[in-house]
Amino acid sequence: MSLRAVRHRIEYAFVIAVRAIVGVVPPVVVGWIGAAVGLAFYAIDRGHRQLAAEQLQAAFPTRSAGECRRLARQTFIHFGRLLVTALRASTETPAELLASVDVEGEERVRAALAAGHGAIIFSGHYGYWELHGLAHALVLGPMSVMARPLDNPLLHALLERMRQATGNQVIYRQGSLRKVLRALQQNECVAMLIDQHIHGGDALNVDFFGRPAATTSALASLALRTGARLVPDFAIPLPDGRCRLVYEHPVEVPAAGTIDPVRVLTQRCTDVLEMYVRRDPHLWLWMHRRWRNEPRPEGSDFTELSEPVDEPESADR
Repeated sequence: MSLRAVRHRIEYAFVIAVRAIVGVVPPVVVGWIGAAVGLAFYAIDRGHRQLAAEQLQAAFPTRSAGECRRLARQTFIHFGRLLVTALRASTETPAELLASVDVEGEERVRAALAAGHGAIIFSGHYGYWELHGLAHALVLGPMSVMARPLDNPLLHALLERMRQATGNQVIYRQGSLRKVLRALQQNECVAMLIDQHIHGGDALNVDFFGRPAATTSALASLALRTGARLVPDFAIPLPDGRCRLVYEHPVEVPAAGTIDPVRVLTQRCTDVLEMYVRRDPHLWLWMHRRWRNEPRPEGSDFTELSEPVDEPESADR
């Protein structure tokens, strides 16, 4: 057995053990376990800890270095809680899952679908985005979720089962455009994340926190091609361990004759995400190197790690 296979088995065993524990303990204990997991990774993952603080400092130049380090620490805690909360949700019944979320703005999705061209639900790696898919299917019906496979095949299979538990379909890169177009033609919802660095022909540089960030153009291209409404969605953790699922007003498409409408629409969607990240910065994935067209800060010893978390492929996620 290769070292990679051994590592994959260890990772899987850890996740399964955590899932078994958080599935039976009270919600407040779930929060404590998640915070402990996040702090553990904050302590041992020096590279991503430093990257998060650097990107926070660049995005919020008026904040002190100490404040950015504290925000980075809070970010790790949040993502630890996201992990255990998603694992707990995978053990809950549909009724238990619905009881753990508040839904705001679902009528905006229903109105978008009433137009007959489907709806593209978009967000970023912000808040409890994994819970969004599970709860959405119970409130508004199953949808197609765009994703990339995980490197660990054992965890990939587990995550796929979790995502499909409430009826959703997961779409990966192979044949993704055809499947997405079919879903929209059938007046269904398609969910994707738009906040990860991408490269290739589908990449557009738009402003994110005042800096150019390579962003997927698939979201805007699909909307302009199909007439599907673009509905921003954010799953916001609540103090009691529950989650508020917020569907925002659809993003307005550019007027006819607009120069480079794909870029304009991509920027508008990115602006909505930035608004939420500015409001609660610790809920976003600062550990992913979002801006790659700029030199590293002097004195940084961060070496780019392996493939970024959930980096979208062409028209994926």
